[in-house]
Amino acid sequence: MGRWRNLLVILLLFSIGFAPRGPANAQERQAVDLELILAVDTSSSVSEQEFDLQMKGLASAFRNRAVAEALEASGDLGVAVSLIQWADNRKQYTVIDWVVIHSAEQAMSFADQIDETPRAVVGGGTAIGGVIKYGLRQLERNPYEGRRKVIDISGDGRTNQGIHPQRLKDAVVAQGVTVNGLAILNEDPAIGRYYRPYVISGTGAFVMSATTYEDFAAAMLEKLVKEISGTPIADGAPPTRSRVPTAG
Repeated sequence: MGRWRNLLVILLLFSIGFAPRGPANAQERQAVDLELILAVDTSSSVSEQEFDLQMKGLASAFRNRAVAEALEASGDLGVAVSLIQWADNRKQYTVIDWVVIHSAEQAMSFADQIDETPRAVVGGGTAIGGVIKYGLRQLERNPYEGRRKVIDISGDGRTNQGIHPQRLKDAVVAQGVTVNGLAILNEDPAIGRYYRPYVISGTGAFVMSATTYEDFAAAMLEKLVKEISGTPIADGAPPTRSRVPTAG
């Protein structure tokens, strides 16, 4: 019995001392100036060519000197960035896990990773609420603690399944997160007006628009510069009492 008791004690000590665990609290996390999730729409409305234009636009933005200057303006702690592809409620994938970027060289390296990232989601509906929920979980579980936290959603369609994004506004605000939007107007010229009351939320939230996927790179560059540098945006968060449309 004594031998078995000793073995149990050893196993218990091992489980206490060596079991893997995430950060117990914010003090154990690495401080950064910004936690930024880039969420790229890959639903059925997005063709392969349109997907490529989004990814090339993102990579091009991170290679631009303006992003390097925004990194310098953001602070000394760096920006933790993650890339998500999303479609319907069952399809959200982290395709580039968290990377901390301090410099132009690291931004270039991140751009190279984007170039090498294949499409992980092909087809499916548009669950904007689903990707917001997924993004909130990623921000909560990652090993970083940002002065600011942003989920950057790009897309060309309205929510047609899952929880409506407006119903998540309280959770977004409670977690200290800002949800911004890049609305691509090629299929629905009014999608930017949809994002304002229903999608974006949190302090300083804003929407930018790209008329077509060919305009995505320029819009994303401007958006990233504002998000990384923390430049105040006049657009602001939408009103909280707008009627929630039925998903369909």
